[in-house]
Amino acid sequence: MRIIAGVAKGRTLGTVAGATRPTSDRAREGLFSSLLSEFGDFLGLHVLDLFGGSGAIGLEALSRGASLVHIVEKDSDAQKTVENNFELVNKNMPTGKFHLYSMSAQRFVSDPPKDKYHIVYIDPPYEFLDSEVEEILSKLHSGGFLKDDALIAVERTAKRSNFSWPSGFTAVRERNYGQATIFYGNYTP
Repeated sequence: MRIIAGVAKGRTLGTVAGATRPTSDRAREGLFSSLLSEFGDFLGLHVLDLFGGSGAIGLEALSRGASLVHIVEKDSDAQKTVENNFELVNKNMPTGKFHLYSMSAQRFVSDPPKDKYHIVYIDPPYEFLDSEVEEILSKLHSGGFLKDDALIAVERTAKRSNFSWPSGFTAVRERNYGQATIFYGNYTP
């Protein structure tokens, strides 16, 4: 797995054996293509990567110019991988700020917001129930985590692609990338 674009383009990232399911290169390319069409570029954007895994999504955003990236990951092996991957790409980074929160996504959204985000990426394990994802989305909405123009991307298994957005979000599009489907939604303040 590599950083696709930006100042750290081509850097190889480590993965977490068995603990996580990395987003495929095809799905990551599709995700970032959709985000670029929505925002134009990443300069100045604040990005939240819940269920961070190896940190590839957040670090890709940082490489592309995001000014703030927060990754949330509860698994200790995955946390070490995120830290190691950040060290691999950090020397190339211009000025973006990065922080890893060692906790569950549910706890993160239950605490007061650390910031407001333009982009939130949610990629829980596939066995994670849609109702649990909807609860996280509701807390992001009611907790003040989102900027007015926020875009949320939720990755789910393509086998069960009947995900629906809770109140406070508007479905924008969904894209299938083999085993994964990414659902895009806008925050409705």
